[in-house]
Amino acid sequence: MGCLQTKHAGRSPHSLDTQEAVVLAAETSFTVSEVEALHDLFRKISNSIVKDNLIHKEEFHLALFRNKKKQNLFVDRVFDLFDQKRNGVIEFGEFVRSLSVFHPDAPEEQKVAFAFKLYDLRHTGFIERNELKEMVLALLDESDLDITNDAVEIIVDRTFDQADTKGDGRIDQEEWTEFAKDNPYVLRNMTLPYLKDVTMVFPSFVIHSEISEADMAA
Repeated sequence: MGCLQTKHAGRSPHSLDTQEAVVLAAETSFTVSEVEALHDLFRKISNSIVKDNLIHKEEFHLALFRNKKKQNLFVDRVFDLFDQKRNGVIEFGEFVRSLSVFHPDAPEEQKVAFAFKLYDLRHTGFIERNELKEMVLALLDESDLDITNDAVEIIVDRTFDQADTKGDGRIDQEEWTEFAKDNPYVLRNMTLPYLKDVTMVFPSFVIHSEISEADMAA
């Protein structure tokens, strides 16, 4: 589905197939014009380090997070969810479909589901306590917030007290959905306002955890 895989002879390997743009617009919250604008951004990112028109993890880190650290669990998890084929790179179709979740007009259930997968590190269909702690630490690191380990434990304990309504020591999709409804800050980083005007501004933006000390105390 990536824009390298064109079947039209004589076309530039970097050009966007019109039919692909239409299909992606139909499947996402973007218009055809917005898909075309995103293609310009994709070409920039995907050729910033390795010029193969595919986004590698290093390119993803630098372009979408401005994160020069080599490893961060939050960044790695988002990359893994964008990499839907799990082949170590992000193709254009994956890029657009995944970004669509962050569109202001995307259904809230999509945002809730994406956030749940973000925390479900072991792909078990549940968020375990240690997974939540790992992600909280990663979010704090990404946000450059310095909070004591005791404070992190309090955050994790409070989250499980609220979310684990079945009392089985883990959070399932249903419990997570209810928790997100009662705690809107959980989904704050799941919306990028600039995506609504991507054709009106130069397509360059940053996904960030947007976690704050106020959120930690919420």
